[in-house]
Amino acid sequence: QAAEELEEACARQALQLQEMGRRERLLRADAARAKEQLESFKTHVVRVCSPAAAAGVAGKAVTEQQVIEKVRQISDENQQSHEREKRLREDLSSRLSKEKEVAANVEAFKKSLRELQ
Repeated sequence: QAAEELEEACARQALQLQEMGRRERLLRADAARAKEQLESFKTHVVRVCSPAAAAGVAGKAVTEQQVIEKVRQISDENQQSHEREKRLREDLSSRLSKEKEVAANVEAFKKSLRELQ
């Protein structure tokens, strides 16, 4: 009976080991796929940030740090553009309000002129 229990335990452990091996292969495949996607993304970013380097122009090698700095610069410029757009919208709104006020004053002035005539 003890021998049977040991055999069953060994069989269970063998199955667990097989399952662990299968999971490890899946994880390795997922990691390899993720690495390929990262490399593809990096290549795409380099191509966008530095077309000359992506085209392989001599002397135009770009480091990852340069790409990161370029992405940061683009992000900062984007943020500044959004802030500028917001200020311009606020300015436009203010000017439209003033224009409506002036138009109302002109109408009141015209009305007063007509009454005086």
